[in-house]
Amino acid sequence: MARWDRGRTTTIPGWFWESVETPVTEHSVEVHECEVAFRQWDTGATCAGGVLMLHGLYAHSRWWDFIAPQISDGSRVVAMDLTGMGDSDHRYEYTSATYVDEILAVADAANLDSSTILVGHSFGGRMATKTVAARPERFGGLVLVDSGVHDPKEPERNLADSSPRAGRPKLYPSREIAESRFRLFPAQPNTNDYLLRYIAKHSVILVETDAYTWKFDSDLPIALKDVEASPKDYECLQLPVSIIYGEKSESYTRATNDYTISLIPEPLRTASIADARHHVFLDQPDRFVDELNLSLKWIAGQKRQQGSSW
Repeated sequence: MARWDRGRTTTIPGWFWESVETPVTEHSVEVHECEVAFRQWDTGATCAGGVLMLHGLYAHSRWWDFIAPQISDGSRVVAMDLTGMGDSDHRYEYTSATYVDEILAVADAANLDSSTILVGHSFGGRMATKTVAARPERFGGLVLVDSGVHDPKEPERNLADSSPRAGRPKLYPSREIAESRFRLFPAQPNTNDYLLRYIAKHSVILVETDAYTWKFDSDLPIALKDVEASPKDYECLQLPVSIIYGEKSESYTRATNDYTISLIPEPLRTASIADARHHVFLDQPDRFVDELNLSLKWIAGQKRQQGSSW
């Protein structure tokens, strides 16, 4: 997918091109001797309030390229790469405590104030929850996207067949071949091929002469420590929370939703998106943007109603 394809295809909607061509700047901040990359969009915002977006496991900030510019509440919008993924450095070990420090450091480096709302998909939602549980005064709200706590009474889903294996990075002889092997994790059908192709294009890196691989750390499956969702993190949330999830998601089931809701103190807003699976914003990008904007407005309204009591 190239910019010159814009005039030759009628299958890619105009909003997509407008979003990915919105001006964006690239930055980084050092956290525990590693560079953490983040992107900031020029949305015309003049206040320090913002939205900080966190990607899922093995993903990166550019999954938000076609979503972030459509946020309509006037916020400054930032998306970051957690270490071990995207353009951030790799570590020998990755822990939730380190990820919390990274999120806080990016918020500070981007000059985002305490009204900033964290938006996290899947694993990113889990790390966002741990961050606001640890530092509730630092942020103004939380939006979880198909992310919650697995009901302990519900059978675990087996993801072994679709999960990347730890070890030596898989190398491909060309960028085109690497991009063609891109797959979603967890696996699911994809109805918007242009979005998948865009993400794939930004998920590959040249590591040797004529050798390409994925941006995420190939040792990530065994280097992640203490990153599981904890019910205690959700029980102590002290700020407005909105949950957006896919109606057909196999990762965020009805049982997971009910259990997660039972843990979170009010105020809480939930929205189910029809015909969407775990990767909600790939399946139904238009509906997701609508619900995200509604969530951001709802959180802002809750904060105004509660005033300084939050």
